[in-house]
Parts: sequence; structure tokens; C-alpha cells
Amino acid sequence: MTQLAYILAASHSGSTLLSMLLASHPQVATVGEMKLSSMGNITRYRCSCGEFIRKCRFWSRVKEGMARRGYDFDIADAGMDYRAVDSRYAQWLLGPLHRGMLLESLRDGALRISPTWRRQLPKIHQRNAALASTVGEITGAKVIIDSSKRALRLKYLLRNPELEVKVVRLIRDGRGVALTYMDPAGFADAKDPSRRGGGTGGNRENERLIMAQAAHQWRRCNEEAENVLHRIDKSQWTEVRYEELCEDTENTLERLFEFLGLDPDRRVRDFRMVEHHVIGNGMRLDIASRISLDERWRSVLTEEELHMFDREAGEMNRRYGYK
Repeated sequence: MTQLAYILAASHSGSTLLSMLLASHPQVATVGEMKLSSMGNITRYRCSCGEFIRKCRFWSRVKEGMARRGYDFDIADAGMDYRAVDSRYAQWLLGPLHRGMLLESLRDGALRISPTWRRQLPKIHQRNAALASTVGEITGAKVIIDSSKRALRLKYLLRNPELEVKVVRLIRDGRGVALTYMDPAGFADAKDPSRRGGGTGGNRENERLIMAQAAHQWRRCNEEAENVLHRIDKSQWTEVRYEELCEDTENTLERLFEFLGLDPDRRVRDFRMVEHHVIGNGMRLDIASRISLDERWRSVLTEEELHMFDREAGEMNRRYGYK
């Protein structure tokens, strides 16, 4: 059984940074978001090693490893996303974020009616387990990190009989996250504009949200995280703040490695010195090793935008300790 650590978070909360920091340990490996979706133009998408992902030797080895396990693997259509089933009915049911126990039971019951879902779910389970096993074989890692973030994906990974799953819940001040939703290219991507949009230099204009939408999305992502964690034994999950990860990196990582059953002293101090092949946020393509807290929201957001955030998500943000 493969050990998987899942990073549960709202998008742009620091999950890519956290996954790469954890992978600085020789017994940990990550490819970032293991759902392997939303990569846009795959021919121009860059692996974090800098190569176009179709030409990356690591991903070629993944394809070979999956083939040895009996799976045809194409990174553009990897079959890892539980929502990517060949049924519009099932896709419709899998669209909403994770809800409470009652609504999730209703979702499960409705999905069981779909013969396509019943047929494909075990196959998606098997492909995810095979990918984790393949990455472990290539890297020699004991623990594989999946930074896909979504609670609904976590729900099904917890039901995967071939995976032993632990959860790292990552929380960031919602005002900082909301800013990244309002301008993802400027505040949630590679520092080099030519490497944004997966390495193609895109401006991501079509992804921009207004503050009301951004605050709502952050709140709902955290609500779904809370919903799924209610059903997990406390020994299986831990919580970390983006801010403490940036400001107290050593102690935070020590606590997380101990949670994962690993010796913290074995990690490489400069995470950029470790070979990474990560899919996800554009910061994976940056070269700087220095970790700094990003609180640009304090100077960028207007008073009107801050009031709008407070109306939509302020109560939750304060509950998490953000003033």
C-alpha cells in the first residue's frame, strides 16, 4: 500500500510551495497536482524542471512505469481526475464542491445509479494508485505528495483501497487568496511573465474574478475542507498556516515530517537544489530559494474591496485567527 499525503486547501494558498518543501526530504516525492488536469496547451506546458512536459525525461519514465503496470499513460489524458468520467449525469453530480454528510450521502446514492460511474470509479482508483506507486519507484520515496487541494478528490482518495492517506490542511489569509483570484497572473504565477500560464506566457485574463466572487470562492473551498475533515480521524490529518510556513519554515516542516513519520533532519535545506517535476502553480518555475511571506494584499486591495471581502468571508477569516 502506497503512502499518500494530500494537501487540502483553497487554490493559491501555498500548496505548490509546501509540496516542494516537503519533497526536499529524500523519502518524499511529489509531482504536484496528481489529478493531472487543467494544464491548457499541453505542447507548451513546462514541467518544473524547465523542459516542455512532453519532452521531460521524468515524465517519460512515468509513462514507462505505468506501462509496466498495465496502463497506457498520456499526461494530456491521464485518467486521474475523479470528475472526468464518460457520463454527463455523473459529471453534473460531481460538479459541486464537497458538502455536509447528508448531501454527500445523497450524491453517493445518485452516483450509484450511473453504470458508467460504477464501472469507471474502480479504474480511476487503480490508476491513481499506480501513478503514486510509479513515482515512488522512480524516486525511491516512501511518501508521495498530492497537492490537488480539492476536498471532493480527497473524499475518493480516502476510499482508494490501495492508498494509505494522510491529510495536511493548509490555510492562508483569505484576503491574500482573494487577491490571487482577482489577478492570478500578477499574484499567483511565476515571477517571470514569460513563464506564466504553465510556461507559455499567458496573461490569464479569462480567470479574473471580482472581489465578491473571489471571497465567496475562498469561503466555499474552506467550508468543503471542513466538511470532509469532519469524517476523518484526527490522527490522519494536521493543519498548517501559509504564514507560519513562510515565517517559521524550519519548525513547521519539522512538525510536518514528524506527522508523516519521517526524520526531519534528513531534508535538504535548499528545496531548489532538489530535482522537482511538479505540475501546478507557476512558482514551481521560479529559481529563487528564499521563502518570503506574500502579503501584497495589504497595499493592493482597496477599502471597498476589503469591506466586500468582510461581508462575504470575514467571519470565517476571523475564526481562523486573521484580524
